[in-house]
Amino acid sequence: MIAYSEADADSLPVRLADQSICIGPAQAKFSYRNQQAIIGAALAFKVEAIHPGYGFLAENSEFAETCEKEGLIFVGPPGHVIRQMGDKIEAKKIARKAGVPNVPGSIGSISDAAEALAVADEVGFPLLIKAAAGGGGRGMRVVQRRETLERDLSEIMSEAEVAFGDAAVYIERYLTDIRHIEIQVISDGNRTLHLGERDCSAQRRNQKLIEEAPSPVLDQTLRDALAEAAIALCNAVQYKNAGTVEFVFDNSERKFYFIEMNTRIQVEHPVSEMVTGIDLIKMQLEIASGMPIRLRQEDVRISGHAIECRINAENPERDFAPSPGKVTRYHPPGGFGVRMETHIETGYVIPPFYDSMVGKLVCWGRDRDEAIARMRRALDEVVIEGVTTTAGFHKMVLSHPKFQSSNFNTAFVGELMERSCEVVER
Repeated sequence: MIAYSEADADSLPVRLADQSICIGPAQAKFSYRNQQAIIGAALAFKVEAIHPGYGFLAENSEFAETCEKEGLIFVGPPGHVIRQMGDKIEAKKIARKAGVPNVPGSIGSISDAAEALAVADEVGFPLLIKAAAGGGGRGMRVVQRRETLERDLSEIMSEAEVAFGDAAVYIERYLTDIRHIEIQVISDGNRTLHLGERDCSAQRRNQKLIEEAPSPVLDQTLRDALAEAAIALCNAVQYKNAGTVEFVFDNSERKFYFIEMNTRIQVEHPVSEMVTGIDLIKMQLEIASGMPIRLRQEDVRISGHAIECRINAENPERDFAPSPGKVTRYHPPGGFGVRMETHIETGYVIPPFYDSMVGKLVCWGRDRDEAIARMRRALDEVVIEGVTTTAGFHKMVLSHPKFQSSNFNTAFVGELMERSCEVVER
């Protein structure tokens, strides 16, 4: 059974579902974020469990706890764990206690300029102010100079209050030459496994564009240390179900630091599935139904290399402005090692109300070079007409020598866009 908004009434998932129910109008706050409507629908149809996906209420501790109170299974970790890990300040404290390295910075939240200046004197500039309740690349600001710290602190606290309903912020040293690497974990509450790492360093404004597994910059010693740190954190909070522990990796010092944990399945989980052969959604449902994990860590083997491109209905030439509208023609790529996950088809109208992602294109290869070559071919094959997408932009990134040699960091895509704009202006 699937719950949908009025805007998604004609979508492919709704038409394929055995049962479906409309839970409200297009605006998410009246439908996909409407806890009462979703739980009411679940009770009316006598469902046993709710899988929240990877958006809207997926990391809402109140929703998870309400499901439990109503006798429904929430396919994810318990509400109190979501709350602990969702508070980035609390999560950092738990990680530090578990022996997981943190980026140098404040121990807790910063309440005024005097505290911020004390941290600045200890760790130096540049600094990064981050909203404790932020996420998805939002609620962050880089501070380059002491003279602007007080103003920047006041502004980001105000922004955090408006965006997240929580003005709490903390401060970290701003690391410049970094990769973004995360560990996929799965736990039944007793046994916790990791499914290797994903490298998500190809980003634009802290939003992931391309993910790959395994990371091309780690040696086995660092790979093992990252996995051990992720499992230590999970054990510290008695984690249950699927999750992702995220780290920044300092390229120059070859050190990693914990940044946050996502207490849900993530958009890029197919990358881990492709290199392990493990169905993560199936495991989520099995754990939620009370089944123990039957695999052992030694059963999890990484084979080959996988890359995912998030194809969005956006126009890269207009600063990635959303491009909703009618898909006049759609043709998916195919062939060995190619996986296209999408809800679009010819004639589908992409609504302007939600995230602009229209597809996840994932390609596997025996090694990274083959995975890149297969992805470039698949991007040439995919046809999405009627709207502008980022498929061409992905081809440009994958064709760049820096990406192909993996000699880049999280600033790479932004710098590439700046150079592209300069060429257009000339």
